[in-house]
Amino acid sequence: MFDRLSSLAVALTLIVVAIIFASLAGGDALSIAILALAGGIGAVTVYTAIAPAAPAVIADHSPPPEPARISLLRHPDFAQWVDQEKEPLIGTADKIVTIANDAAVRLLGRHIVGADIRTAIRHPAATEWLSQAHGDGPAETLNLVDFPRPGQHWTMRIAALSGGDRIIFLSDRSAIDAADRMRSDFVANASHELRTPLAAILGYVETLQDMNGDADPPTRHRFLSIIEREARRMQQLVIDLLSISRVEADRFRRPTTPVDLAAIVRSTVGQLRDSEQARPRDVVTRIDDARQPMLGDEAQLAQLAHNIISNAMKYGRPGTPVTVELAREGKRVRLSVTDEGDGIAPDHLPRLTERFYRVDEARSRSVGGTGLGLAIVKHISERHQGQLDIASELGKGTRVSVTFPLSGEA
Repeated sequence: MFDRLSSLAVALTLIVVAIIFASLAGGDALSIAILALAGGIGAVTVYTAIAPAAPAVIADHSPPPEPARISLLRHPDFAQWVDQEKEPLIGTADKIVTIANDAAVRLLGRHIVGADIRTAIRHPAATEWLSQAHGDGPAETLNLVDFPRPGQHWTMRIAALSGGDRIIFLSDRSAIDAADRMRSDFVANASHELRTPLAAILGYVETLQDMNGDADPPTRHRFLSIIEREARRMQQLVIDLLSISRVEADRFRRPTTPVDLAAIVRSTVGQLRDSEQARPRDVVTRIDDARQPMLGDEAQLAQLAHNIISNAMKYGRPGTPVTVELAREGKRVRLSVTDEGDGIAPDHLPRLTERFYRVDEARSRSVGGTGLGLAIVKHISERHQGQLDIASELGKGTRVSVTFPLSGEA
């Protein structure tokens, strides 16, 4: 394609040729002048109409500019994923919090967004670690003890991204630690409870052996009675340990067998009255003849009733009634056992269902308690969707009640 100058030269040449031919053809001077003027105007028009040629491109061998860095923390899909995480998650850019999910906001407060991460997570170990976290490699897990409140335990881990961005993961270990402590305490307490009667049994057996049959009958009878009592105490402890183990194993399986709670309670009361338990005649029942149908495990419900009633018989004052009541409350049924004992101080009530917890250890041991009775009651109640309630007043007595849902046939 011609450029502007080439096009103008061609136009002028054609005009000159046209004038020469007009002269040779005998044209007058005025026609030749008009032809020359028209040709000039046409040449100028062509010159201005044609766009100027593009300048020559000079090869550029410099490297292309680097693309702008895209931050993962500002990507909308990342923000959506962060909000779906149940555990606290924080994103930082140059140690400034740029994003925090709902769990992190609930834990640390909404003010952490835009703040320095070292002030957002107020823990000495975290502050020191975050100040030194510059590498891009994986960082080991950091334990945050007594964070964010005393007695709690969290862990912190950092994932390093490009450009100084970081993702901080926080995990709550408090419940796991509590379960570990409970497991350790359970083993320690069970070992102690078994060791105490075992030591007494071995001690009296050795004493009898050293006497070589020289002991008088009353002494021998007394020693053998102590051995029998301690052996039965060990036996009951083993039975309770097995019971609580079985109940815990079944706690997620809802019972599906129809049972009559009224019949179970009446049968349990009858067994206690016929047993060698102290105060069997002090038990007073308020149970009508109506059935109380529910879905349950008959053996476990009988154990629950036995533990509550026998506890009241042990810790109530002799000669006072132990009242067992079964009453329907709408679509639920309540089993209540009330004694007239010394009562329990309010600060002890929340811990009564803990394993091996005793208000008065000396008295519990003297009456043969293992410290597992109410813990078993609690687990059986939870498996049957029951609600356990313990109310007590010092000097007046204690009332333990469990409310169960009735089945559809009620």
